[in-house]
Amino acid sequence: MEKPLVFELFGLKFDLVGIVGSTLMALAVLFICIWLSRKVEMKPNKKQNVLEYLLDFTNGIVKDNVSDEAAQKHLSLYAFVLFMFIWFMNQLGLFLEVKVGENMLIKSPTADPVTTMSFAMMTLLLSFTFGVQRFGAGGYLKNYSAPVGFLLPVNIIEEFTNFLTLSLRLYGNIYAGEVLLTLIGNNLAPSLGIPTLILAAPLAMIWQGFSVFIGSIQAYVFVTLSMVYIGKKVTKE
Repeated sequence: MEKPLVFELFGLKFDLVGIVGSTLMALAVLFICIWLSRKVEMKPNKKQNVLEYLLDFTNGIVKDNVSDEAAQKHLSLYAFVLFMFIWFMNQLGLFLEVKVGENMLIKSPTADPVTTMSFAMMTLLLSFTFGVQRFGAGGYLKNYSAPVGFLLPVNIIEEFTNFLTLSLRLYGNIYAGEVLLTLIGNNLAPSLGIPTLILAAPLAMIWQGFSVFIGSIQAYVFVTLSMVYIGKKVTKE
């Protein structure tokens, strides 16, 4: 596999793959949201309908999994931005990969576990925040031993497993999709000349279409599970 392009600053190492890809997709999401929301009218146009559908879709995820109305108000925008951001990052590597020598510069940021773990950590920190706001620090900590005290170690371990499963599920699916596309394009296609090239072309197109579907499903799953974890923190056992 390609080597990441890494630079060091103040003793810390930074991977340009995640930085460049995330920045590009953040700008893409910003541009699309501005474009869809221009000239908002009482009678929605087609662009406005698309934006409202996406907002309704993510709001539905929040309302289905978070019962606390105060938390819902804050999470509606978070769920929308999270879904859009992850969806675009999942698709980036399917259509655009840029290498500098042997080093990869641009691919899907979510094919890097550091990126997905960052998203998972954001979700967990939000769940702690809303839990403390809902029950107070003492009441929140007491919920770890609810409904019976011996569940305390199980509930603590669950925090770590939630973090790992939330992040690694997304990373594994996107990384595996890009690896298979690389194998088809770089190994299968040139292996026996024209016959394998003819075989590899439709395989690559089919897998790209399937990967778009998988990337969409994984964005939905990540947002849904994020809301489930936050919903549990604002609900008394």
